[in-house]
Amino acid sequence: MPAATTAPAIEGWFATDDAGQTHLIGGKCTACATYVFPPRTNNCPNPACDSDVLDPVPLSRRGKVWSYTENRYPPPAPYPAPDPFEPFAIAAVELAEEGLIVLGKVVEGTLAADLQVGMDMELTTTALYTDDEGVVRTTHAWRIA
Repeated sequence: MPAATTAPAIEGWFATDDAGQTHLIGGKCTACATYVFPPRTNNCPNPACDSDVLDPVPLSRRGKVWSYTENRYPPPAPYPAPDPFEPFAIAAVELAEEGLIVLGKVVEGTLAADLQVGMDMELTTTALYTDDEGVVRTTHAWRIA
């Protein structure tokens, strides 16, 4: 049986290097060095800056739990949900270098009871759903470091 084909659920949000390490792709303002995620190339989010130029940059792979919760119900259609649905944790992680807070799913098997504010986390990827062509769509996710 051939290996399943994988592809990002949303192109341009993360990349994996030759060593298999995943990093998020953010935007960084060329004028004030403010970071943003998801990435964009214009409109600095800093209200004190009027720059319209953000360069794509790799973001930190590690950070600390800033907040977390648990999703205990499946999303409504048209969003894909596994059947049967299994609850999963979501964490807001403050990136180590940038101070940017990035929300993401936590890997399968980790629930809110396993997390605490200040806990070290690292970036990985996880399967989100399989599309109609059989491609496994992946997304960025957090795991306990």
